Amino acid sequence: TNIAMSREVFFYEREMASARPVVSVFSSTDDKTVATLPVPDVLLAPIRQDIVHRVHTNIAKNKRQPYGVNMKAGMQHSAISWGTGRAVSRIPRVQGGGTHRSGQGAFGNMCRGGRMFAPNKTWRKWTAKTNNNERRVAVCSALAASAVPALLMARGHRISGLNEVPLIISNEIESITKTREALALLATHKASEDIEHVKDSKKIRTGTGKMRNRRYVQRKGPLVIYANNNGVEQSFRNIPGVEVACVDRLNLLKLAPGGHMGRFIIWSQAAFEKLDSVFGSLTSKSDQKKNFTLPRNAMANSDVSRIINSDEVQSKVRAAKQGFAKPSQKRNPLKNLGAMLKLNPYVGQVKRAEAAAQKAAEANKKRLAPKKPAGAKKAGSLKGKAQKKFRETLRATPTTPCAAFLETYNNIEEINTAAGTV
Repeated sequence: TNIAMSREVFFYEREMASARPVVSVFSSTDDKTVATLPVPDVLLAPIRQDIVHRVHTNIAKNKRQPYGVNMKAGMQHSAISWGTGRAVSRIPRVQGGGTHRSGQGAFGNMCRGGRMFAPNKTWRKWTAKTNNNERRVAVCSALAASAVPALLMARGHRISGLNEVPLIISNEIESITKTREALALLATHKASEDIEHVKDSKKIRTGTGKMRNRRYVQRKGPLVIYANNNGVEQSFRNIPGVEVACVDRLNLLKLAPGGHMGRFIIWSQAAFEKLDSVFGSLTSKSDQKKNFTLPRNAMANSDVSRIINSDEVQSKVRAAKQGFAKPSQKRNPLKNLGAMLKLNPYVGQVKRAEAAAQKAAEANKKRLAPKKPAGAKKAGSLKGKAQKKFRETLRATPTTPCAAFLETYNNIEEINTAAGTV
């Protein structure tokens, strides 16, 4: 079967919660199918990336080696603070004289030759506890992810030539004792492409680790899972990137390296058949894990739109109502007169009475207002003329005198002429 078609069909069926009923078992000498096996329920478990990442982070801490600095590091100086009043900071300073070192700061984490801030101690809590059930759920999620070709390719594995995922080999794989035979098996089933990818990825590590016995880094290759070690571990362990594990002791650090799901797994037939007894199924409990129930999907079919639009659901759904009134918005009666009239129709009569009373009061006020005298209007007009004349005076200039200025000037000239004549 072509891997591209297998990937699309299997991923689609997993989304539709209709898993493949069987998987193929291939021969160890050629790529022919020798048997078929039912898919274990653990490979259909919910894929919880959050749980896998959290559990991997905690488990990876348990192999750390304690480290720390010397308890006397940075504190082996004869130094004392100069105190206040000398216009320098109060950091301890090296005593003595005759050298550049005297007077320099010491002890502090900001000083040359001083101790570090919060020095590492070997009695730090290096490990982290993880719930046993949470570990098991993480392993189930990692196994389920290993059965989805899209996740394997997203992780970087080269599986374009495989016949099927998951890849199951007959029990002869457990009896292989030579590495050359293991390489021939991988080449037969088109898995050597992933091995070559691992070899090409080998590089020198960046950082100080290259000087601490971890000089090289490379990608991860296939994980071979067996049920009985009849030589399979010794034959596969020397191939770059390949790791081996027993189905009874599956480790999340190998199933999801770096916390990333989708490890390419090569199963032996016996190991694949044993998954139901190790992890249990949806109908039976595990034979090895006490008080453990295989996690289930919240929905058997996650395609909600397909469920709603199915004939079975639509035949039972009540028909939509026709012509019902749209619910109106609730209005405030204190601000909306219509809403108030529905609650209290007498409000309309009260408002009309108030409006009539206000109109009568305005008419009465106008009738009783005192009348202006007859000369008031004329006085007002004279006042207006005087104001206009005054404004014209303000706008006048020596070059363009206003009419009022000319009139006054002429009157003064006449008076002076008459006086001189007299």
